[in-house]
Amino acid sequence: MAKGQNIVHQYFKKQLDDGLRIFVKVNPIAFTGTEISIGASGDMQVRDLTFDEQIFDDLKADGFDHCNPLEFNLYLSGLA
Repeated sequence: MAKGQNIVHQYFKKQLDDGLRIFVKVNPIAFTGTEISIGASGDMQVRDLTFDEQIFDDLKADGFDHCNPLEFNLYLSGLA
């Protein structure tokens, strides 16, 4: 099996006071990932991102909490 297939992504979320919800998936090997932003009205934006090695420190400093992959993928697929 290829090494790229064995990556365990890490998932984070944050809810802001204005109702904006942000979900982030991070590939801890390549430092790439996806961000989902969901506004208070339900509008959704998805962005592919490239991170640096300090991404986990940055997410912690910005108040992100861990979330599970199911929650992230439900929002990504539009089922939540």
